[in-house]
Order: sequence, then C-alpha cells, then structure tokens
Amino acid sequence: MLIDGVILTIEIALLSFMVAILFGLIGAYGKLGRSRINRFIANCYTVIIRGIPEYVLLLVLYYQGAQLIRLIVSLWSEPQGFIEINSFIAGFITLGFVYGAYATETFRGAILAIPKGQVEAAYACGMSRWLMARRILVPQMWRFALPALGNIWLILLKSTAIISLIGLEELTRKSRIAGGATRDQLLFFGIAAIMYLLLTVVSTFVIKYLEHKNNYERRKPGI
Repeated sequence: MLIDGVILTIEIALLSFMVAILFGLIGAYGKLGRSRINRFIANCYTVIIRGIPEYVLLLVLYYQGAQLIRLIVSLWSEPQGFIEINSFIAGFITLGFVYGAYATETFRGAILAIPKGQVEAAYACGMSRWLMARRILVPQMWRFALPALGNIWLILLKSTAIISLIGLEELTRKSRIAGGATRDQLLFFGIAAIMYLLLTVVSTFVIKYLEHKNNYERRKPGI
C-alpha cells in the first residue's frame, strides 16, 4: 500500500519538476530579455508566487480552477456539464508553477554567471544566435544552475506531501489511511518519514554524481 504511495509521490515530483523547469526557463528569458512587458510579467510572477504559500495556491486551483475554466469556456460557448479538476493534475501544476518561480531566479543567475566575453567571441566567430545558445549558453547555464536545481528538487519532493490535503493518495495520504485503519499512526508516519528520507538521500547522490560529471567534463583537456 505504501509502495503505491511512494510511486505516486515520485511521479508527481518528476512532473512538477519538469513544469518548474519549463516555467523557470520562460521566466528567465522574460527577465533577461529586452521587452519591458516581458520583464514586468516575469518580475510579477517571481515576486507574487514566491510570496504566497503553495498550500494556498493549491486550494485556489483545486477548488476555484473549475469556475475559472467555466468562465473561459463561456466566452466562446455555453459550458456543458460539470467541470472538475483532478487532484493529480492540480497538484503537479501547482507545485511546478510555484517552484518555477524559484527556478526562474536560478536560471537567471546561471546565465548572468557566463562571461560576456564568451558570448561576444561566439558572435565574432560568426555563430548565429541559436548556435551560440546551443554551444555556449545552454551547456554552461546547466552547469551553473545544477546545484540550485538540486536544492529545488529536494524541497519540491518533500512538498508533494501537501497534495494529500486535496485527497491525492500519495505517500503521506496512504500513511494516514493505514495509520487510521490500524490505529497506529506513529508506526506508519514513521515509515513514511524514513521513505521520504531515503528518497532525498538517493536524490542527493544523483545530484552529486551529476555535479561531479559536469565538473569532470569541464576539466577535460581541450574543453
């Protein structure tokens, strides 16, 4: 029973992380771009989202999201039937949206850490914008961003527990159900704590491996 919860927790954490990466890249592009409107929107996104607890956003999306969808649909046609937002979808979209704000600042800092001389040299060699991004910008950006992204992943992984509050039967929810059925809450929440710890320990080893690999590639002769 708890294994199913662990699998669901990993699934929702991975999906949330991918959404966060996507929002982070878009946000960083907006913040570093020349458009004032894009910078304003990206700044509002990071300031507002980082200032509101993810639990509040989760409740807003889960309980009020259906009304928002009905309102949008009603602009074109009369909504048919009852619209309900799945707790799994609400969960990973909310976490991805929230941690995308943190990823925005991570990517922005990583891009700014790349020496401008390298970018200027790439253009001087005749590289197009996309070729420069593929060969110069993106590889170094990931290297600079990796440690902070690792921290975001660890925090996001533990934050999946709040999704149990809207009924998704991930690890915390499964532990609560098992503890209630057996009247031994301490045992099952203790097991859940150990499982979360194991997941973060394994994640830490993976992050360290990726950091070591990136640093090794950077130290290779000729690179």
